[in-house]
Amino acid sequence: MSNAANPAPNHQGMSLSSWGILLLLSLLWGGSFFFNGVAIQELPVFTIVFGRVFFAAILLMIFMKFKGIPFPREGSILLAFLFMGFINNFIPFSLIVAGQAHISSGLASVLNATTPLFTAVVAHFATTDPTERLGPKRIVGILLGITGVAILLSPKIGSVGFSADEIMGQLAILGAGLAYGIAVVFGRRFGRLGISPVATATGQVTATSILMLPVMMYVDRPWEFLSSVSIEASLAILGIALFSTAIAYILYFELIKTAGATNASLVTLIIPVSAMMLGVL
Repeated sequence: MSNAANPAPNHQGMSLSSWGILLLLSLLWGGSFFFNGVAIQELPVFTIVFGRVFFAAILLMIFMKFKGIPFPREGSILLAFLFMGFINNFIPFSLIVAGQAHISSGLASVLNATTPLFTAVVAHFATTDPTERLGPKRIVGILLGITGVAILLSPKIGSVGFSADEIMGQLAILGAGLAYGIAVVFGRRFGRLGISPVATATGQVTATSILMLPVMMYVDRPWEFLSSVSIEASLAILGIALFSTAIAYILYFELIKTAGATNASLVTLIIPVSAMMLGVL
């Protein structure tokens, strides 16, 4: 991550349009917890993750072709896409789906709200951008945000203790938050290189599909169960691919480019609200 230490463009805080993107992202990514909750009832972890990134990659490639957006072919950029796909998709998507096999979507979204804290710490040590420095106000603000989300959802997630499986599920979601924190800082470089948010989103989900395919085939053996998958689970995979991945990542990389890494990660503080609403519905 040595290149991430170079100063980024002058990020100017959160404009009105940035707040709008943040709110829309919270709905799209809040939906991912709902879609995962439906799909995990019938499909194994790696099959869900592969379906999510594979169909998202196809949709984004069609969109790029339609809009005439060129796809980067430089070796260094393709390697960056591979790393971004691994740290921003392969690891956290797998951990979140695995975690949701043992805990509710509401609790998963609350634990995922620790992402801004991880992002702020990583950005503080991995960049020299003064807008990303970790000061007392930023620390207090992030902790207050996480606390507020937890308080609002405490009646729903409260429990008299957790089983071993539930604890492992919670640790998996926290691990995903750390991976996202590293990824959001690493993702700053694509904007500096002049790569469009659409091309960045397409590159990383395509790379993740390539990484995930052999793992999914070896571990899940999908040919043994795909013929019996319900329409609900199939629609959940398509929904998470279109809304929570393809469209969401275009907005996400645009937000990183215009508002900075830590500001972009604040979306996870709002996601629990939409995740809970969709879960109840």
